[in-house]
Amino acid sequence: MEKELKLYMLMLGCTPAGRLTEQHDIFFGIGSSLKDLIPQIKNFWPEAKGKLHIDAWREVSVVDDFTIEVVSKNTPTTPSLAQLFFINLGGYKENEFEEYHYKMLAVANKLALATKKSKATAFYKHCGFKGAESHLDEKYGIDIDDSYKVVDILPEEFKSLYTLKITKSEVPLKENPLHIGYFQLKKL
Repeated sequence: MEKELKLYMLMLGCTPAGRLTEQHDIFFGIGSSLKDLIPQIKNFWPEAKGKLHIDAWREVSVVDDFTIEVVSKNTPTTPSLAQLFFINLGGYKENEFEEYHYKMLAVANKLALATKKSKATAFYKHCGFKGAESHLDEKYGIDIDDSYKVVDILPEEFKSLYTLKITKSEVPLKENPLHIGYFQLKKL
């Protein structure tokens, strides 16, 4: 029996040599378990020299009342206009020496619609003040440098074999739970 393949979203962390604080990045991968992704995770951030951990992760099978399925590139599917977007919002709180980030997924036909969804979040509305407004990273306002189609940022070995099938549900769906904490790769 073949194991079901899933799309995973992980927030990776490490303190690279020469840095004073822990750094983070987002990794998307396809596998039947987190453990399956360890080689790709290490390849994704080679400067970490294997000293990576996971600070948060989730399976991605439901977003915005759409189902997200991993299918072989050879599987005939009905084309969908819907795309899965990853958006990284940045924001500030007055008198706090920190830039906060809110990472979200959105399903939309166009990037402009996904951006509109991001601007409706509580984070966007409440993490900013005059002179330090919430923003989509790298640019202010509606610019979107930290917005990506997930299929475009998957590692090449996944993109060459799989695609995402996105289907609108007729009934409300519960999004996948978030797993937050410190997860060592060697203990997966």
